[in-house]
Formats: sequence, structure tokens, C-alpha cells
Amino acid sequence: MDLKELVVNTLAQQKTTALLIGGAGVAFLGLGLGYKYLRKPEKLIRVGVVSQLLIHPLKSGKATSVALAECQKFGLKFGELQDRHWLVVTDEGRMVTGRQQPRLVLVSLTCEGGHVCLNGPNMEELRFPFKQTNNPVTNCRVFGDDIQGRDCGDDASCWLTNYLGTEQIFRLVHYEPQMKARLPVTIEPLFPRSEQVAYPDVGPVMLLSESSVKDLSSKLEKDVTVERFRPNIVISDCKAFEEDSWEELQIGSVRLQRVMSCGRCIFTTVDPETGIISRKEPLETLKSYRLCDPSEKHIYKADPLFGQLHIVKKMGILQVGDVVYQISR
Repeated sequence: MDLKELVVNTLAQQKTTALLIGGAGVAFLGLGLGYKYLRKPEKLIRVGVVSQLLIHPLKSGKATSVALAECQKFGLKFGELQDRHWLVVTDEGRMVTGRQQPRLVLVSLTCEGGHVCLNGPNMEELRFPFKQTNNPVTNCRVFGDDIQGRDCGDDASCWLTNYLGTEQIFRLVHYEPQMKARLPVTIEPLFPRSEQVAYPDVGPVMLLSESSVKDLSSKLEKDVTVERFRPNIVISDCKAFEEDSWEELQIGSVRLQRVMSCGRCIFTTVDPETGIISRKEPLETLKSYRLCDPSEKHIYKADPLFGQLHIVKKMGILQVGDVVYQISR
């Protein structure tokens, strides 16, 4: 091959390569533009307003109503109070809730000046340090799941044991960020495998509407309040059970993703004002009209559905008065 032929062939190859690269670039750009214009944009639809934010620091204990809260992956937080981060256990580390000890619903746990404060009917307030790093970390069992907790000391144990008035010894434990968490997916397979919680039954955030509670009350001899159902976020300005269809929500800077409905148990029959368990209402009435679709019986069994369990897709601040938007695509 002489010099002239070599130059001609080289230029031809370079032209072909340039055309291939250019064609690929155009195709890639076309795909990018196509995705941009074919992708459905998000649409925010107003569905309600936040009327209450409730934190339950002690599992089965009294709710603390706040006007503002951080919404973290593990649930709502206000100062040192974080939802379901304290737990009553037996001496062997097994959880104790209002199902076994209904009067727990009358116990309030608050934090003030670096101290935890326990209060209950006919009991003197107990104060102990929030941080007790020298206390042992114990292994606990929550619905058959292993988790840890920092023991809160003998004074808290004596206070709870005296308050509950049984021969059994009770202890108080506190979940700390570095401890082993629980995986909701081991109890409810619908939850993502990456999700973790401390001491809630299943999910980190439970949402319920005022209208749903009013609808239930209209079927009962005695009205019930939202506190009986222990939600974190209470919504107003919507129709009863509209929350069942909200798959993804934007509230303030927070994004929530619905995972499943909240199946209800005997705990709903504990009166939050008296600590007395009836073992009947409102559970029986809920079962009369709030059972799941037959296709979902393998998930909910015979539990009536009331409220929705959410995970936190984007953390942020929630405030009473925030508009609630459903995200539609």
C-alpha cells in the first residue's frame, strides 16, 4: 500500500468512527430527553391538615402532644423525647405493654433539664438522669424479636413495680442510637428490609384522621378519642378513612410512604383516661365494618383496620397546621 492509499484509508476510518460516536451521542441525548418528557411529573393534591402531633416516649404510656416535631427514620422526636424509645420489661427482659398492664396508659414520661421524669396517679414524681452510661445494656424481647435497652436503674424499677402493684419486678430500659434495632420485616413482610425501629409494634409512624375516629364514635354508646389509638400524626379536614388511599404524602419538608393499614387488637379496649380494659369496645364495633378484603386475610387475619403505618422517605420538620399533600404521578 503506497502513501496515498494509506492516507485515504485512515481518513475513511476516522470519518466512520466520528459518525458512530456522533450517532451514539444523539441516541443517548434522545433517550435523556425522552425520559425527561415522558416521565410523569409529580402532582401535589391537598388532602388535609395536621391537627395533632403525638409522641409516646414510653411504649404504652401517655402521649405527649407537641406543636412541632422532628420526623426521623425512627419516628417523631421532640428534644430528648423520642417515640417509643422507653420500654417496661420483666426481670427476664420481656416487654410489658398495656395489653398485660392497662394502667401503663396513665404513666407519663417526660424529659426536663437532663432528667427523665416519671409520673402516675397516686405516685410521687421520680426523676433520674437521662444519661446513665454506667448502667448495663440488657437484651430485650419485643414480639419475639431481639433488641437492646439501657437499664434505667433500680429507682425506676421500684417506682414501676410499686405503681403496677404486682409481685412481679419490672424494669425500665431506654433505646440508644448505637444499639441493635429491630427489623419490621420479620413481623410484617410488607416492610422494606432496610427499615429499622426501636420499640414500636411495627412501623415508625402511624397516621389517623379525626373523621375516622368520629365515624367510629357515631357507632358507639360512648365516644372515643384519637388518644385511644395512639397515632403519631392526626389529620383533620378530610373525610373518614380517606387516609387509607394516601400512598405517598408530603407534609412540610417530610415525605412519608404508606406501607400497610394498622391492624387493631385488644389494646384498643383500654380507656386512656381510666386505664381500665373492657376487652370489648370499640374492638367489636370495628370488627363489624373495618375488616380487610378477603384477598388480604393472609396479612391482617381477623384484625380490624384503623389508621395507616408509614415509613419516612425524607426526614424533616412537622408542625401542627401543616397542609398534607398526597403525591400523585
